[in-house]
Amino acid sequence: MAEVKVPELAESINEGTIAQWLKQPGEFVKKGEYIVELETDKVNVEIISDFEGVIAELKAEEGDTVRVGETIAVIGQGTAQIDTGREAESVDEPDGKAPQPVTNNKETSEIPAEASPSGSETADERIIASPAARKLAREKGINLNEVPAADPLGRVRKQDVSAYVPAQKQPEKPSGSQPVLQAMPTAESGKEVERIKMSRRRQTIANRLVEVQQTAAMLTTFNEVDMTNVMNLRKKWKDRFLKENDVRLGFMSFFTKAVVAALKKTPYLNAEIQGNEILMKKYYDIGVAVSTNDGLVVPVIRDADRKNFAELEGSLAELAEKARHNKLTLGDLQGGTFTITNGGVFGSLMSTPILNGPQVGILGMHTIQTRPVAIDADRMENRPMMYIALSYDHRIVDGKEAVTFLKTVKQLIEDPESLLLGS
Repeated sequence: MAEVKVPELAESINEGTIAQWLKQPGEFVKKGEYIVELETDKVNVEIISDFEGVIAELKAEEGDTVRVGETIAVIGQGTAQIDTGREAESVDEPDGKAPQPVTNNKETSEIPAEASPSGSETADERIIASPAARKLAREKGINLNEVPAADPLGRVRKQDVSAYVPAQKQPEKPSGSQPVLQAMPTAESGKEVERIKMSRRRQTIANRLVEVQQTAAMLTTFNEVDMTNVMNLRKKWKDRFLKENDVRLGFMSFFTKAVVAALKKTPYLNAEIQGNEILMKKYYDIGVAVSTNDGLVVPVIRDADRKNFAELEGSLAELAEKARHNKLTLGDLQGGTFTITNGGVFGSLMSTPILNGPQVGILGMHTIQTRPVAIDADRMENRPMMYIALSYDHRIVDGKEAVTFLKTVKQLIEDPESLLLGS
């Protein structure tokens, strides 16, 4: 027997949550094959097996919290011939005939419950399903025979059960412990509510946002930017830019360039507080907030000051794609010096972004909205305007520096050719 243990994940991460078992008891696993997906505070990590054999036991269920070094599975000796797992278990037929071999994972879902002479084994128990899926199905009174599996091998997982809606919903009172996901009426109103357990990542996001507000002297200052020139420049060059660089020219590369230039003018916004000392950073690793189904993540563009527009757009596109498909690594998320967040893509007109600790500054971009602007004492014009916001830690950043930073960003975006010349 060989034990599968949670490996070292990262310097600041010593535990995680079982997100999904990729192998089940009775299945054959090769050395180097992925066996489990672990959700950490920042990213999901797939753990490989260092051994070859058959999964003898899973010591943790999906949703359980496990620590580095903890044994989560046991692998015994065996060959790939028993890779069929639970379906290959012997079930005596009432007429005494030998059981027919199973050729498809879903065939077992078609065996009626009364096929077991003792009546103790149900059809649900012979379906390939994760422990968490079985538990949730019992709590919600769902027959696993009726749950369609998204897994190509026919394994029913927890998310399949959660997403399943019976044709005629007949809620039953669950037996056992309180379910993770449960629709139930409140005692006071009698109306239906849904109780959902927060994911590890959402808990981490919540805790860190509260921690920043409790430990930092956070203040926000605002300005507005006339986007006319940058929009005209982008419109003029976007087709050629795409043809030559195979990546689209967006607004984020302009703002990243402007932020780096502004940070060089106001270096304390690119610093960090460590105890009674200020760590002044001489490099510019800019984090860009990306919204995913699992919550907000902030992948980092390394050495943003050394990249041209095409390289910035390429890095942004690559990180956004990895974020959407949950492929970000811990290295993609660590070590940023300053953050940019764009609530404007969702229509936000104005907001006060919260610091991404231990950083001391974050720039918030917002939606572009046409508004009348005074050109001079006699003229008004409709211009595409954007509000920008800088939240900063007032412990080391004074108002003068914050306003200087935001004013510099405004000037550079309104004169985008200066950014091109300086890149």
